[in-house]
Amino acid sequence: MIIAIDGPAAAGKGTLARRLADHLGYAYLDTGSLYRAVAVMVLHRNGAPDNVEAATEAARTLDLDLLGSPDLRTGEAGAAASKVAAIPSVRAALTGFQRQFATHPPGNAGGAILDGRDIGTVICPDADRKLFVTASVEARAERRFKELQERGEAAIYARVLQDMRERDARDAGRSDAPMKQADNAILIDTSSMTPDEAFTAALDVIEDAG
Repeated sequence: MIIAIDGPAAAGKGTLARRLADHLGYAYLDTGSLYRAVAVMVLHRNGAPDNVEAATEAARTLDLDLLGSPDLRTGEAGAAASKVAAIPSVRAALTGFQRQFATHPPGNAGGAILDGRDIGTVICPDADRKLFVTASVEARAERRFKELQERGEAAIYARVLQDMRERDARDAGRSDAPMKQADNAILIDTSSMTPDEAFTAALDVIEDAG
């Protein structure tokens, strides 16, 4: 069983995907963390995240130990990840890893849940279940703003909102694997939902489809 969950930043798809994976006993992959790790590797080397050569080299030599690093959760890493993710050669380098995870989930799990921007359209177009989780840009910016504040990072809501809009434009406008809802994906708008409500909605979709 492969479940693809796509959507923009701060829509709640990561929280939802992890909770579904725990509930169903499936393996979970936050594919955005792969791009964040690439971005952090480039930044640590004092490179520019939109430098094709530097980003591609980082993707091809990705240090998986970075996936658990708190450096991946910073606002800087998120913005840089959006830039490296727009590079076709970076996406190509990470595609195989994601597909292998989906078709051969670790731990002999009975299924895999992947969340990202292009899981249902590019990485796993034949996924058994597809969800597109979104929310208004204002709601998502507010969530990210509070998240940054809770981590003790300096943040200004207006700037977070602007960054969110710019990131949405990059993710949806890139030529290679743009973020979009798959034709057969079920839309869940979490703008006014609690995490529990989003979980129930998603589980209903999965179970109804079953």
